[in-house]
Amino acid sequence: MKGTDHFKNIIEAYLDKRAHEDELFRAKYETTTRTIDDVVTYILNQVKASGCCGFADDEIYSMAVHVIDEPSIEIGKPTNCNVVVNHHVELTEEEKAEQKALALKRLQEEELRKLQTRNSKPKVVRPQKTKQPELSLFDF
Repeated sequence: MKGTDHFKNIIEAYLDKRAHEDELFRAKYETTTRTIDDVVTYILNQVKASGCCGFADDEIYSMAVHVIDEPSIEIGKPTNCNVVVNHHVELTEEEKAEQKALALKRLQEEELRKLQTRNSKPKVVRPQKTKQPELSLFDF
């Protein structure tokens, strides 16, 4: 799952939880015409306009609630970016097994490559010395 998709899921889960706990918010949340993509677009545009690189969770959640509460707020244009989320991602057992298999395959390929490069090193061929006749003192 991409970071941006994970971010959308976190925001949506927060808004759902907030709607479950707060009846006044629930009324606006259930009748809003805004989609989760609209909410995320608004948040990303606000983050971009601020010039900051990191935000507390509560700041981001308050932006999400604010855009739902105020239907007249301008959302802005969609931004093409990636979002890094600092929340722990729970993998399913199937995803864990898949990642483990991928890691094992990469390890095997790396070890095989090491063996092949070690065995394929060219042998150094030393040039043969040409025999020159030895000079003797009597030859002078």
